Amino acid sequence: MRILYIAAGIPVPGTLGGSTHAYEVARGLAQRGHTVHLLASSHEGWGGLAPFVRPVSLAADGFVLHQQDVPKTLSLLTLPTVLRLARAVQPDLIIERYYNFAGAGILAAHALGLPALLEVNALIVDPPEIAKRRLDDAFGGPLRRWAEWQCHHAAAIITPLHTTVPASIPRSKVIELPWGADVERFTAVAAQRAPRRSGRPRIVFMGSFRAWHGVTDVIRAGLLLLAQGYDLEIMLLGDGPERAAAEALAAPRASHFHFTGAVPYAQIPALLARADVGVAPFTTAPHPALRAAGFFWSPLKIYEYMAAGLPVVTTAIPPLTTVIREGEEGALFAEGDVAGFASAIRHVLADPVAAHAMGQRARARVVEHYSWQHHCAALEKISAGISGFA
Repeated sequence: MRILYIAAGIPVPGTLGGSTHAYEVARGLAQRGHTVHLLASSHEGWGGLAPFVRPVSLAADGFVLHQQDVPKTLSLLTLPTVLRLARAVQPDLIIERYYNFAGAGILAAHALGLPALLEVNALIVDPPEIAKRRLDDAFGGPLRRWAEWQCHHAAAIITPLHTTVPASIPRSKVIELPWGADVERFTAVAAQRAPRRSGRPRIVFMGSFRAWHGVTDVIRAGLLLLAQGYDLEIMLLGDGPERAAAEALAAPRASHFHFTGAVPYAQIPALLARADVGVAPFTTAPHPALRAAGFFWSPLKIYEYMAAGLPVVTTAIPPLTTVIREGEEGALFAEGDVAGFASAIRHVLADPVAAHAMGQRARARVVEHYSWQHHCAALEKISAGISGFA
């Protein structure tokens, strides 16, 4: 198949979860023998309105990257560019990553008579607590209607959790498909891992420093363990709005905390190789969409911890409880319970041999169920079905 994949406003290459997702899907489909063109951004944030798309050859990765920087809120203005690119590429299928103000890919597919696959990674219609939803309601719901139009005109919709898609859309076209990890990228790390014999155990947190990722809970749990006399190091990979607060909270025991800032994707395996346990203390309390629809994220950080052979400590909320099973691939704790979080970390680290075994089971589980390779194989089957290549 010839596939045009549109990820409006997502920087590729980049350090965001969406950057990794778009890159891995394009690369994974290319590795399965398809001709893939990815239209993304060159950087995160506000870009200038580019009069043309810049093709960037990524021959080593098997796909062609096209970069165009426009403000995400003006993504629909790229429709003429998307149409020109589609006519040049002549795809059998257009895949578009959903965003409130995007949709040029679905429009182009509709105009050209091509099948379209909509990729949804967040709640499409915001809950009433969100100001954007209230503003949209005040104007009669144009964003909601536009979102539903895209859903109706897509041949299929893939999403980690079906509740992200409005109830007005038939469930028959909604297919739940989790994200994954590039398990091959972490093979050497997992193979070389052995039970810790000496030295401070090292905890790793990776991701966006936003309230719902729980980075300050990582600091609080670490401080609690240190106060209990448990010597350890905590490595925090990433950046975001809560970084300053996290650093200030960690300041009294700063020598035990290492903040790396945003890290290029290529460096992640080497950094995870230095850790003994990966943590992901998600909390839905500050995120109205997660409270409204359930935990619809597909946890990239957890999958990559697992791929690297790390035991994982995460929040006991579905579907995380089906990814990490208590005592099998790691440990779980009640959402928002910092003392329980600290206790779960301590329990995993108390027995290095058992922790290593958890990490090996985690690696086996992600290879079987939660890899980008598995994701792209399923995506290929879905795409073939809607494009007539079945």
